[in-house]
Amino acid sequence: MRSLNAAIAIGLAQVVAAEDWPQWRGPLGNGVSREKGLPLRWTEASVSWRATLGGAGVSSPVVLGDRVFVTSQRGAATQRPGSHPKLARGEGVTAEERPLASAGEGPTVFVVEAFQVSDGRRLWERRVPLEGEHAPLHEKHNLASPSPVTDGEHVFAWFGTGQLVALSARDGSLSWQRHLGKELGAFEIGWGHASSPALHGDLLYLLCYHEPASRLLAVDKRSGKTRWTVDRGKDVRSYSTPVVVSGPKGEELVVNSTDRIDAYDPRSGAHLWHAGSSHNFAVPVPAFHEGVLYASRGYRSGPYMAIQAGGRGDVNATHVRWEVPTGAPYVSSLLYYDGLLYMASDAGVVTCVDPSNGQKLWQERTGGIFSASPVAGDGKLYFSSETGEIFVFAPGREPRLLARNPVGGRIVASPAIAGGTLFLRTDEHLVAIAEK
Repeated sequence: MRSLNAAIAIGLAQVVAAEDWPQWRGPLGNGVSREKGLPLRWTEASVSWRATLGGAGVSSPVVLGDRVFVTSQRGAATQRPGSHPKLARGEGVTAEERPLASAGEGPTVFVVEAFQVSDGRRLWERRVPLEGEHAPLHEKHNLASPSPVTDGEHVFAWFGTGQLVALSARDGSLSWQRHLGKELGAFEIGWGHASSPALHGDLLYLLCYHEPASRLLAVDKRSGKTRWTVDRGKDVRSYSTPVVVSGPKGEELVVNSTDRIDAYDPRSGAHLWHAGSSHNFAVPVPAFHEGVLYASRGYRSGPYMAIQAGGRGDVNATHVRWEVPTGAPYVSSLLYYDGLLYMASDAGVVTCVDPSNGQKLWQERTGGIFSASPVAGDGKLYFSSETGEIFVFAPGREPRLLARNPVGGRIVASPAIAGGTLFLRTDEHLVAIAEK
């Protein structure tokens, strides 16, 4: 009995001590970690390790067990002509100042890498040659914008051409692959495809909302075969990522698009409900807490709203708790943490909102530029700036900046938290920071 109790205690300690970050926005898809002892202050010299990446991208790192996985683009992609969003440059930006679409010389390939969590040692690398044409991009992202997802056995990596690969998490060997750009039609969408794959149970969800055709797919993670498809017709666009939430009537797969916000049955693809109206650009992923979705629609100072899950059909009149017509970030997703909502804009403004009514509690201008979505854990809010800094705020109804930390590189990708460590992806490096 003493041996059994000891084994149980060790198992519980392992669960409490470390939590994985296997997908975009973390284990629950909400940007929140339940870990303790996360770093507060550091210098460039005190980071745990820094590993050189095989290419550029804005995909976030994902972590499971002793491995962290990152995707990149190597070689140049076509950049869209004319005016478009610009990356941070000049003072405070130490990475090479070039568009992310230009990632070295030679033919364009996609790179998937696995690193050792403890020391940043590269364990394996897999290269996937670009096949076919691709939509032109703006300089803030490239063909490696979608973040990978892992179940521990496989890493699923998706790229801006529609190429999708399932690789062994152990050694990077190929299990299966598909080219959805060839199967479904060209991935043509304003600034280029950016939606990440979402994994729930044995299904991988892929949002292909583009100008020529708009489809939501669920594929079997073991074989890559399509289980179900939702066809939305033409020109319903989205740069967002699907997320599965728990509603009062069961699980719901929620999608933010230019048409509206929709919820589907994750097992069958049956439509459940919709809210909101049409909008120019759909980028952020909704936050979720205790049956309520907190959704911003994207674009310049766009709307944000609270939606009670569990409705059916058009729920604008029945399940929308409140809506604010303007003020949300263009790209960055909302964060629900410790009873409050937080958001960060590309103008460097951090805002705290009361989730009960949508009213602003405070705003703080930081001097940063926030394209990455915020994450939180251990009583700390982390806001990553393109200027190569991490702003750490305390949660609360009054603004309190705890620290302003350098990273040594421009940051557009959102962070990951696992094993008491903050993982950051700059233009050129994967950086690990832990409390000393």
